[in-house]
Amino acid sequence: MKELHLVIVSPERTVYDGKADSVVLPGELGEFQVLVNHAPIISSLVAGEVRYVAGKETRSLEIKGGFVEVRDNQISVCAEL
Repeated sequence: MKELHLVIVSPERTVYDGKADSVVLPGELGEFQVLVNHAPIISSLVAGEVRYVAGKETRSLEIKGGFVEVRDNQISVCAEL
């Protein structure tokens, strides 16, 4: 089974770099979820909460804004914390 690889970076540091089962992001038009085999997308992000499930753990992170690129089960988030 394919899996997602999530990288979250801020100007200061890498916040997370690892596997994820799903990711919920605060887009300009509302929250959206990324699952395995999601269509390629680039989106700006607004202030809100990034939530991701990694194994049995659900983690969250407050951001002030940023952008995300999803391609080939790779999710790259660049966000201001």
